[in-house]
Amino acid sequence: MKEELRKSLEVLRKGGVILYPTDTIWGLGCDATNQQAVQKVFEIKRRPEAKSMIILVAEPIQATFYAEVPEVAMDLIEFSEKPLTLILPKAKGISKSLIAEDGTIGIRVVKDEFCRQIINAMRKPLVSTSANISGDPSPANFYEISDEIKDKVDYVVNLRQDEMQKSTPSRIMKIGVNGEIAVIR
Repeated sequence: MKEELRKSLEVLRKGGVILYPTDTIWGLGCDATNQQAVQKVFEIKRRPEAKSMIILVAEPIQATFYAEVPEVAMDLIEFSEKPLTLILPKAKGISKSLIAEDGTIGIRVVKDEFCRQIINAMRKPLVSTSANISGDPSPANFYEISDEIKDKVDYVVNLRQDEMQKSTPSRIMKIGVNGEIAVIR
């Protein structure tokens, strides 16, 4: 894993896009603070900019660097047994293209060790969006990712590519400024 971390960091620090495994499905990722890198992810996915993407952080406290985190959100993060993406208000410190029209950002505290190490080494959040063309089904494993996606990224992480179990996206909940909760998925 050490060599994959080194190669991925080299690409991410130069503003590149990686294809990588997460604790949910395979994702396209880049430095969430780099506007040009984020634009490249939108282009690879052919995704409209009005449809924002989520960011991954390694620790719950890191979420507070990029959004307002009501106390109930920290409780949800702490007690969630499955991957959970929280849509949080007052996004800040990230590429403007990642911030939804209402000023929110989707944040997931990732449990995957590769992701955690890369985020901590970068000291920045990592964009995470499914590794598919916008509108196509999300790939359940590496072999379902199209060659078009694989050919357009700057680096394909060589970890867990042989895993065949079906992966699923995270649960999504939106948390309001006053702690109100809405289940999205």
